[in-house]
Amino acid sequence: MRSDACPRRGLNAPISESFYNLHIPNYRRIYGANAYYFTVVTCNRNPILTGENARAILHEVWRIVQDRHPFTTVAICLLPEHLHAVWTLPEGDDNYSIRWKEIKRQFTMRYLAAGGEEGKRSESRQKRGEAGIWQRRFWEHTITTDDDLSRHVDYIHYNPVRHGLVKMARDWSWSSFRRYVREGYYDEDWGRASEYFGKEKLGE
Repeated sequence: MRSDACPRRGLNAPISESFYNLHIPNYRRIYGANAYYFTVVTCNRNPILTGENARAILHEVWRIVQDRHPFTTVAICLLPEHLHAVWTLPEGDDNYSIRWKEIKRQFTMRYLAAGGEEGKRSESRQKRGEAGIWQRRFWEHTITTDDDLSRHVDYIHYNPVRHGLVKMARDWSWSSFRRYVREGYYDEDWGRASEYFGKEKLGE
């Protein structure tokens, strides 16, 4: 049985590939294996996700849910108040909702138990006994082509630049960008603030 204790990581520690089971895709095959893009947002856009404690808890919960309901993380980026990810699910399995439900539930339980603060709860949330940690819904898009996958992975890695948090994609610690650079999918200086990647908002 896995311990509920969360690993302590340095404040500026980057995304851990082992925690997220990151897998660099074969663009010619991935979209035949149930590939999905997600945007998941905190309640009232409370900027909690890149805090040290929240990241440690999310890492642990991610692993627990992967063990129980397997999925592979193709790309990911944590922003203060939302996250983007591309997953693949096992063949014949399209139940991503149960995975996100469990990630949200277990994160909420552990985060509040560790003293994390929730956002302001609406009257509806109070009546339902819901914590003010996550928005109830999330954005999902089914990946259908190579270009579709590439566009969403690029969007994920450029997102911190798009939001003005850094000037280059490589400067943001909490994404899978560095892994993609090592695998040769990007040059290290890809994703400068001066580049134009359009104004679309994929689930934000």
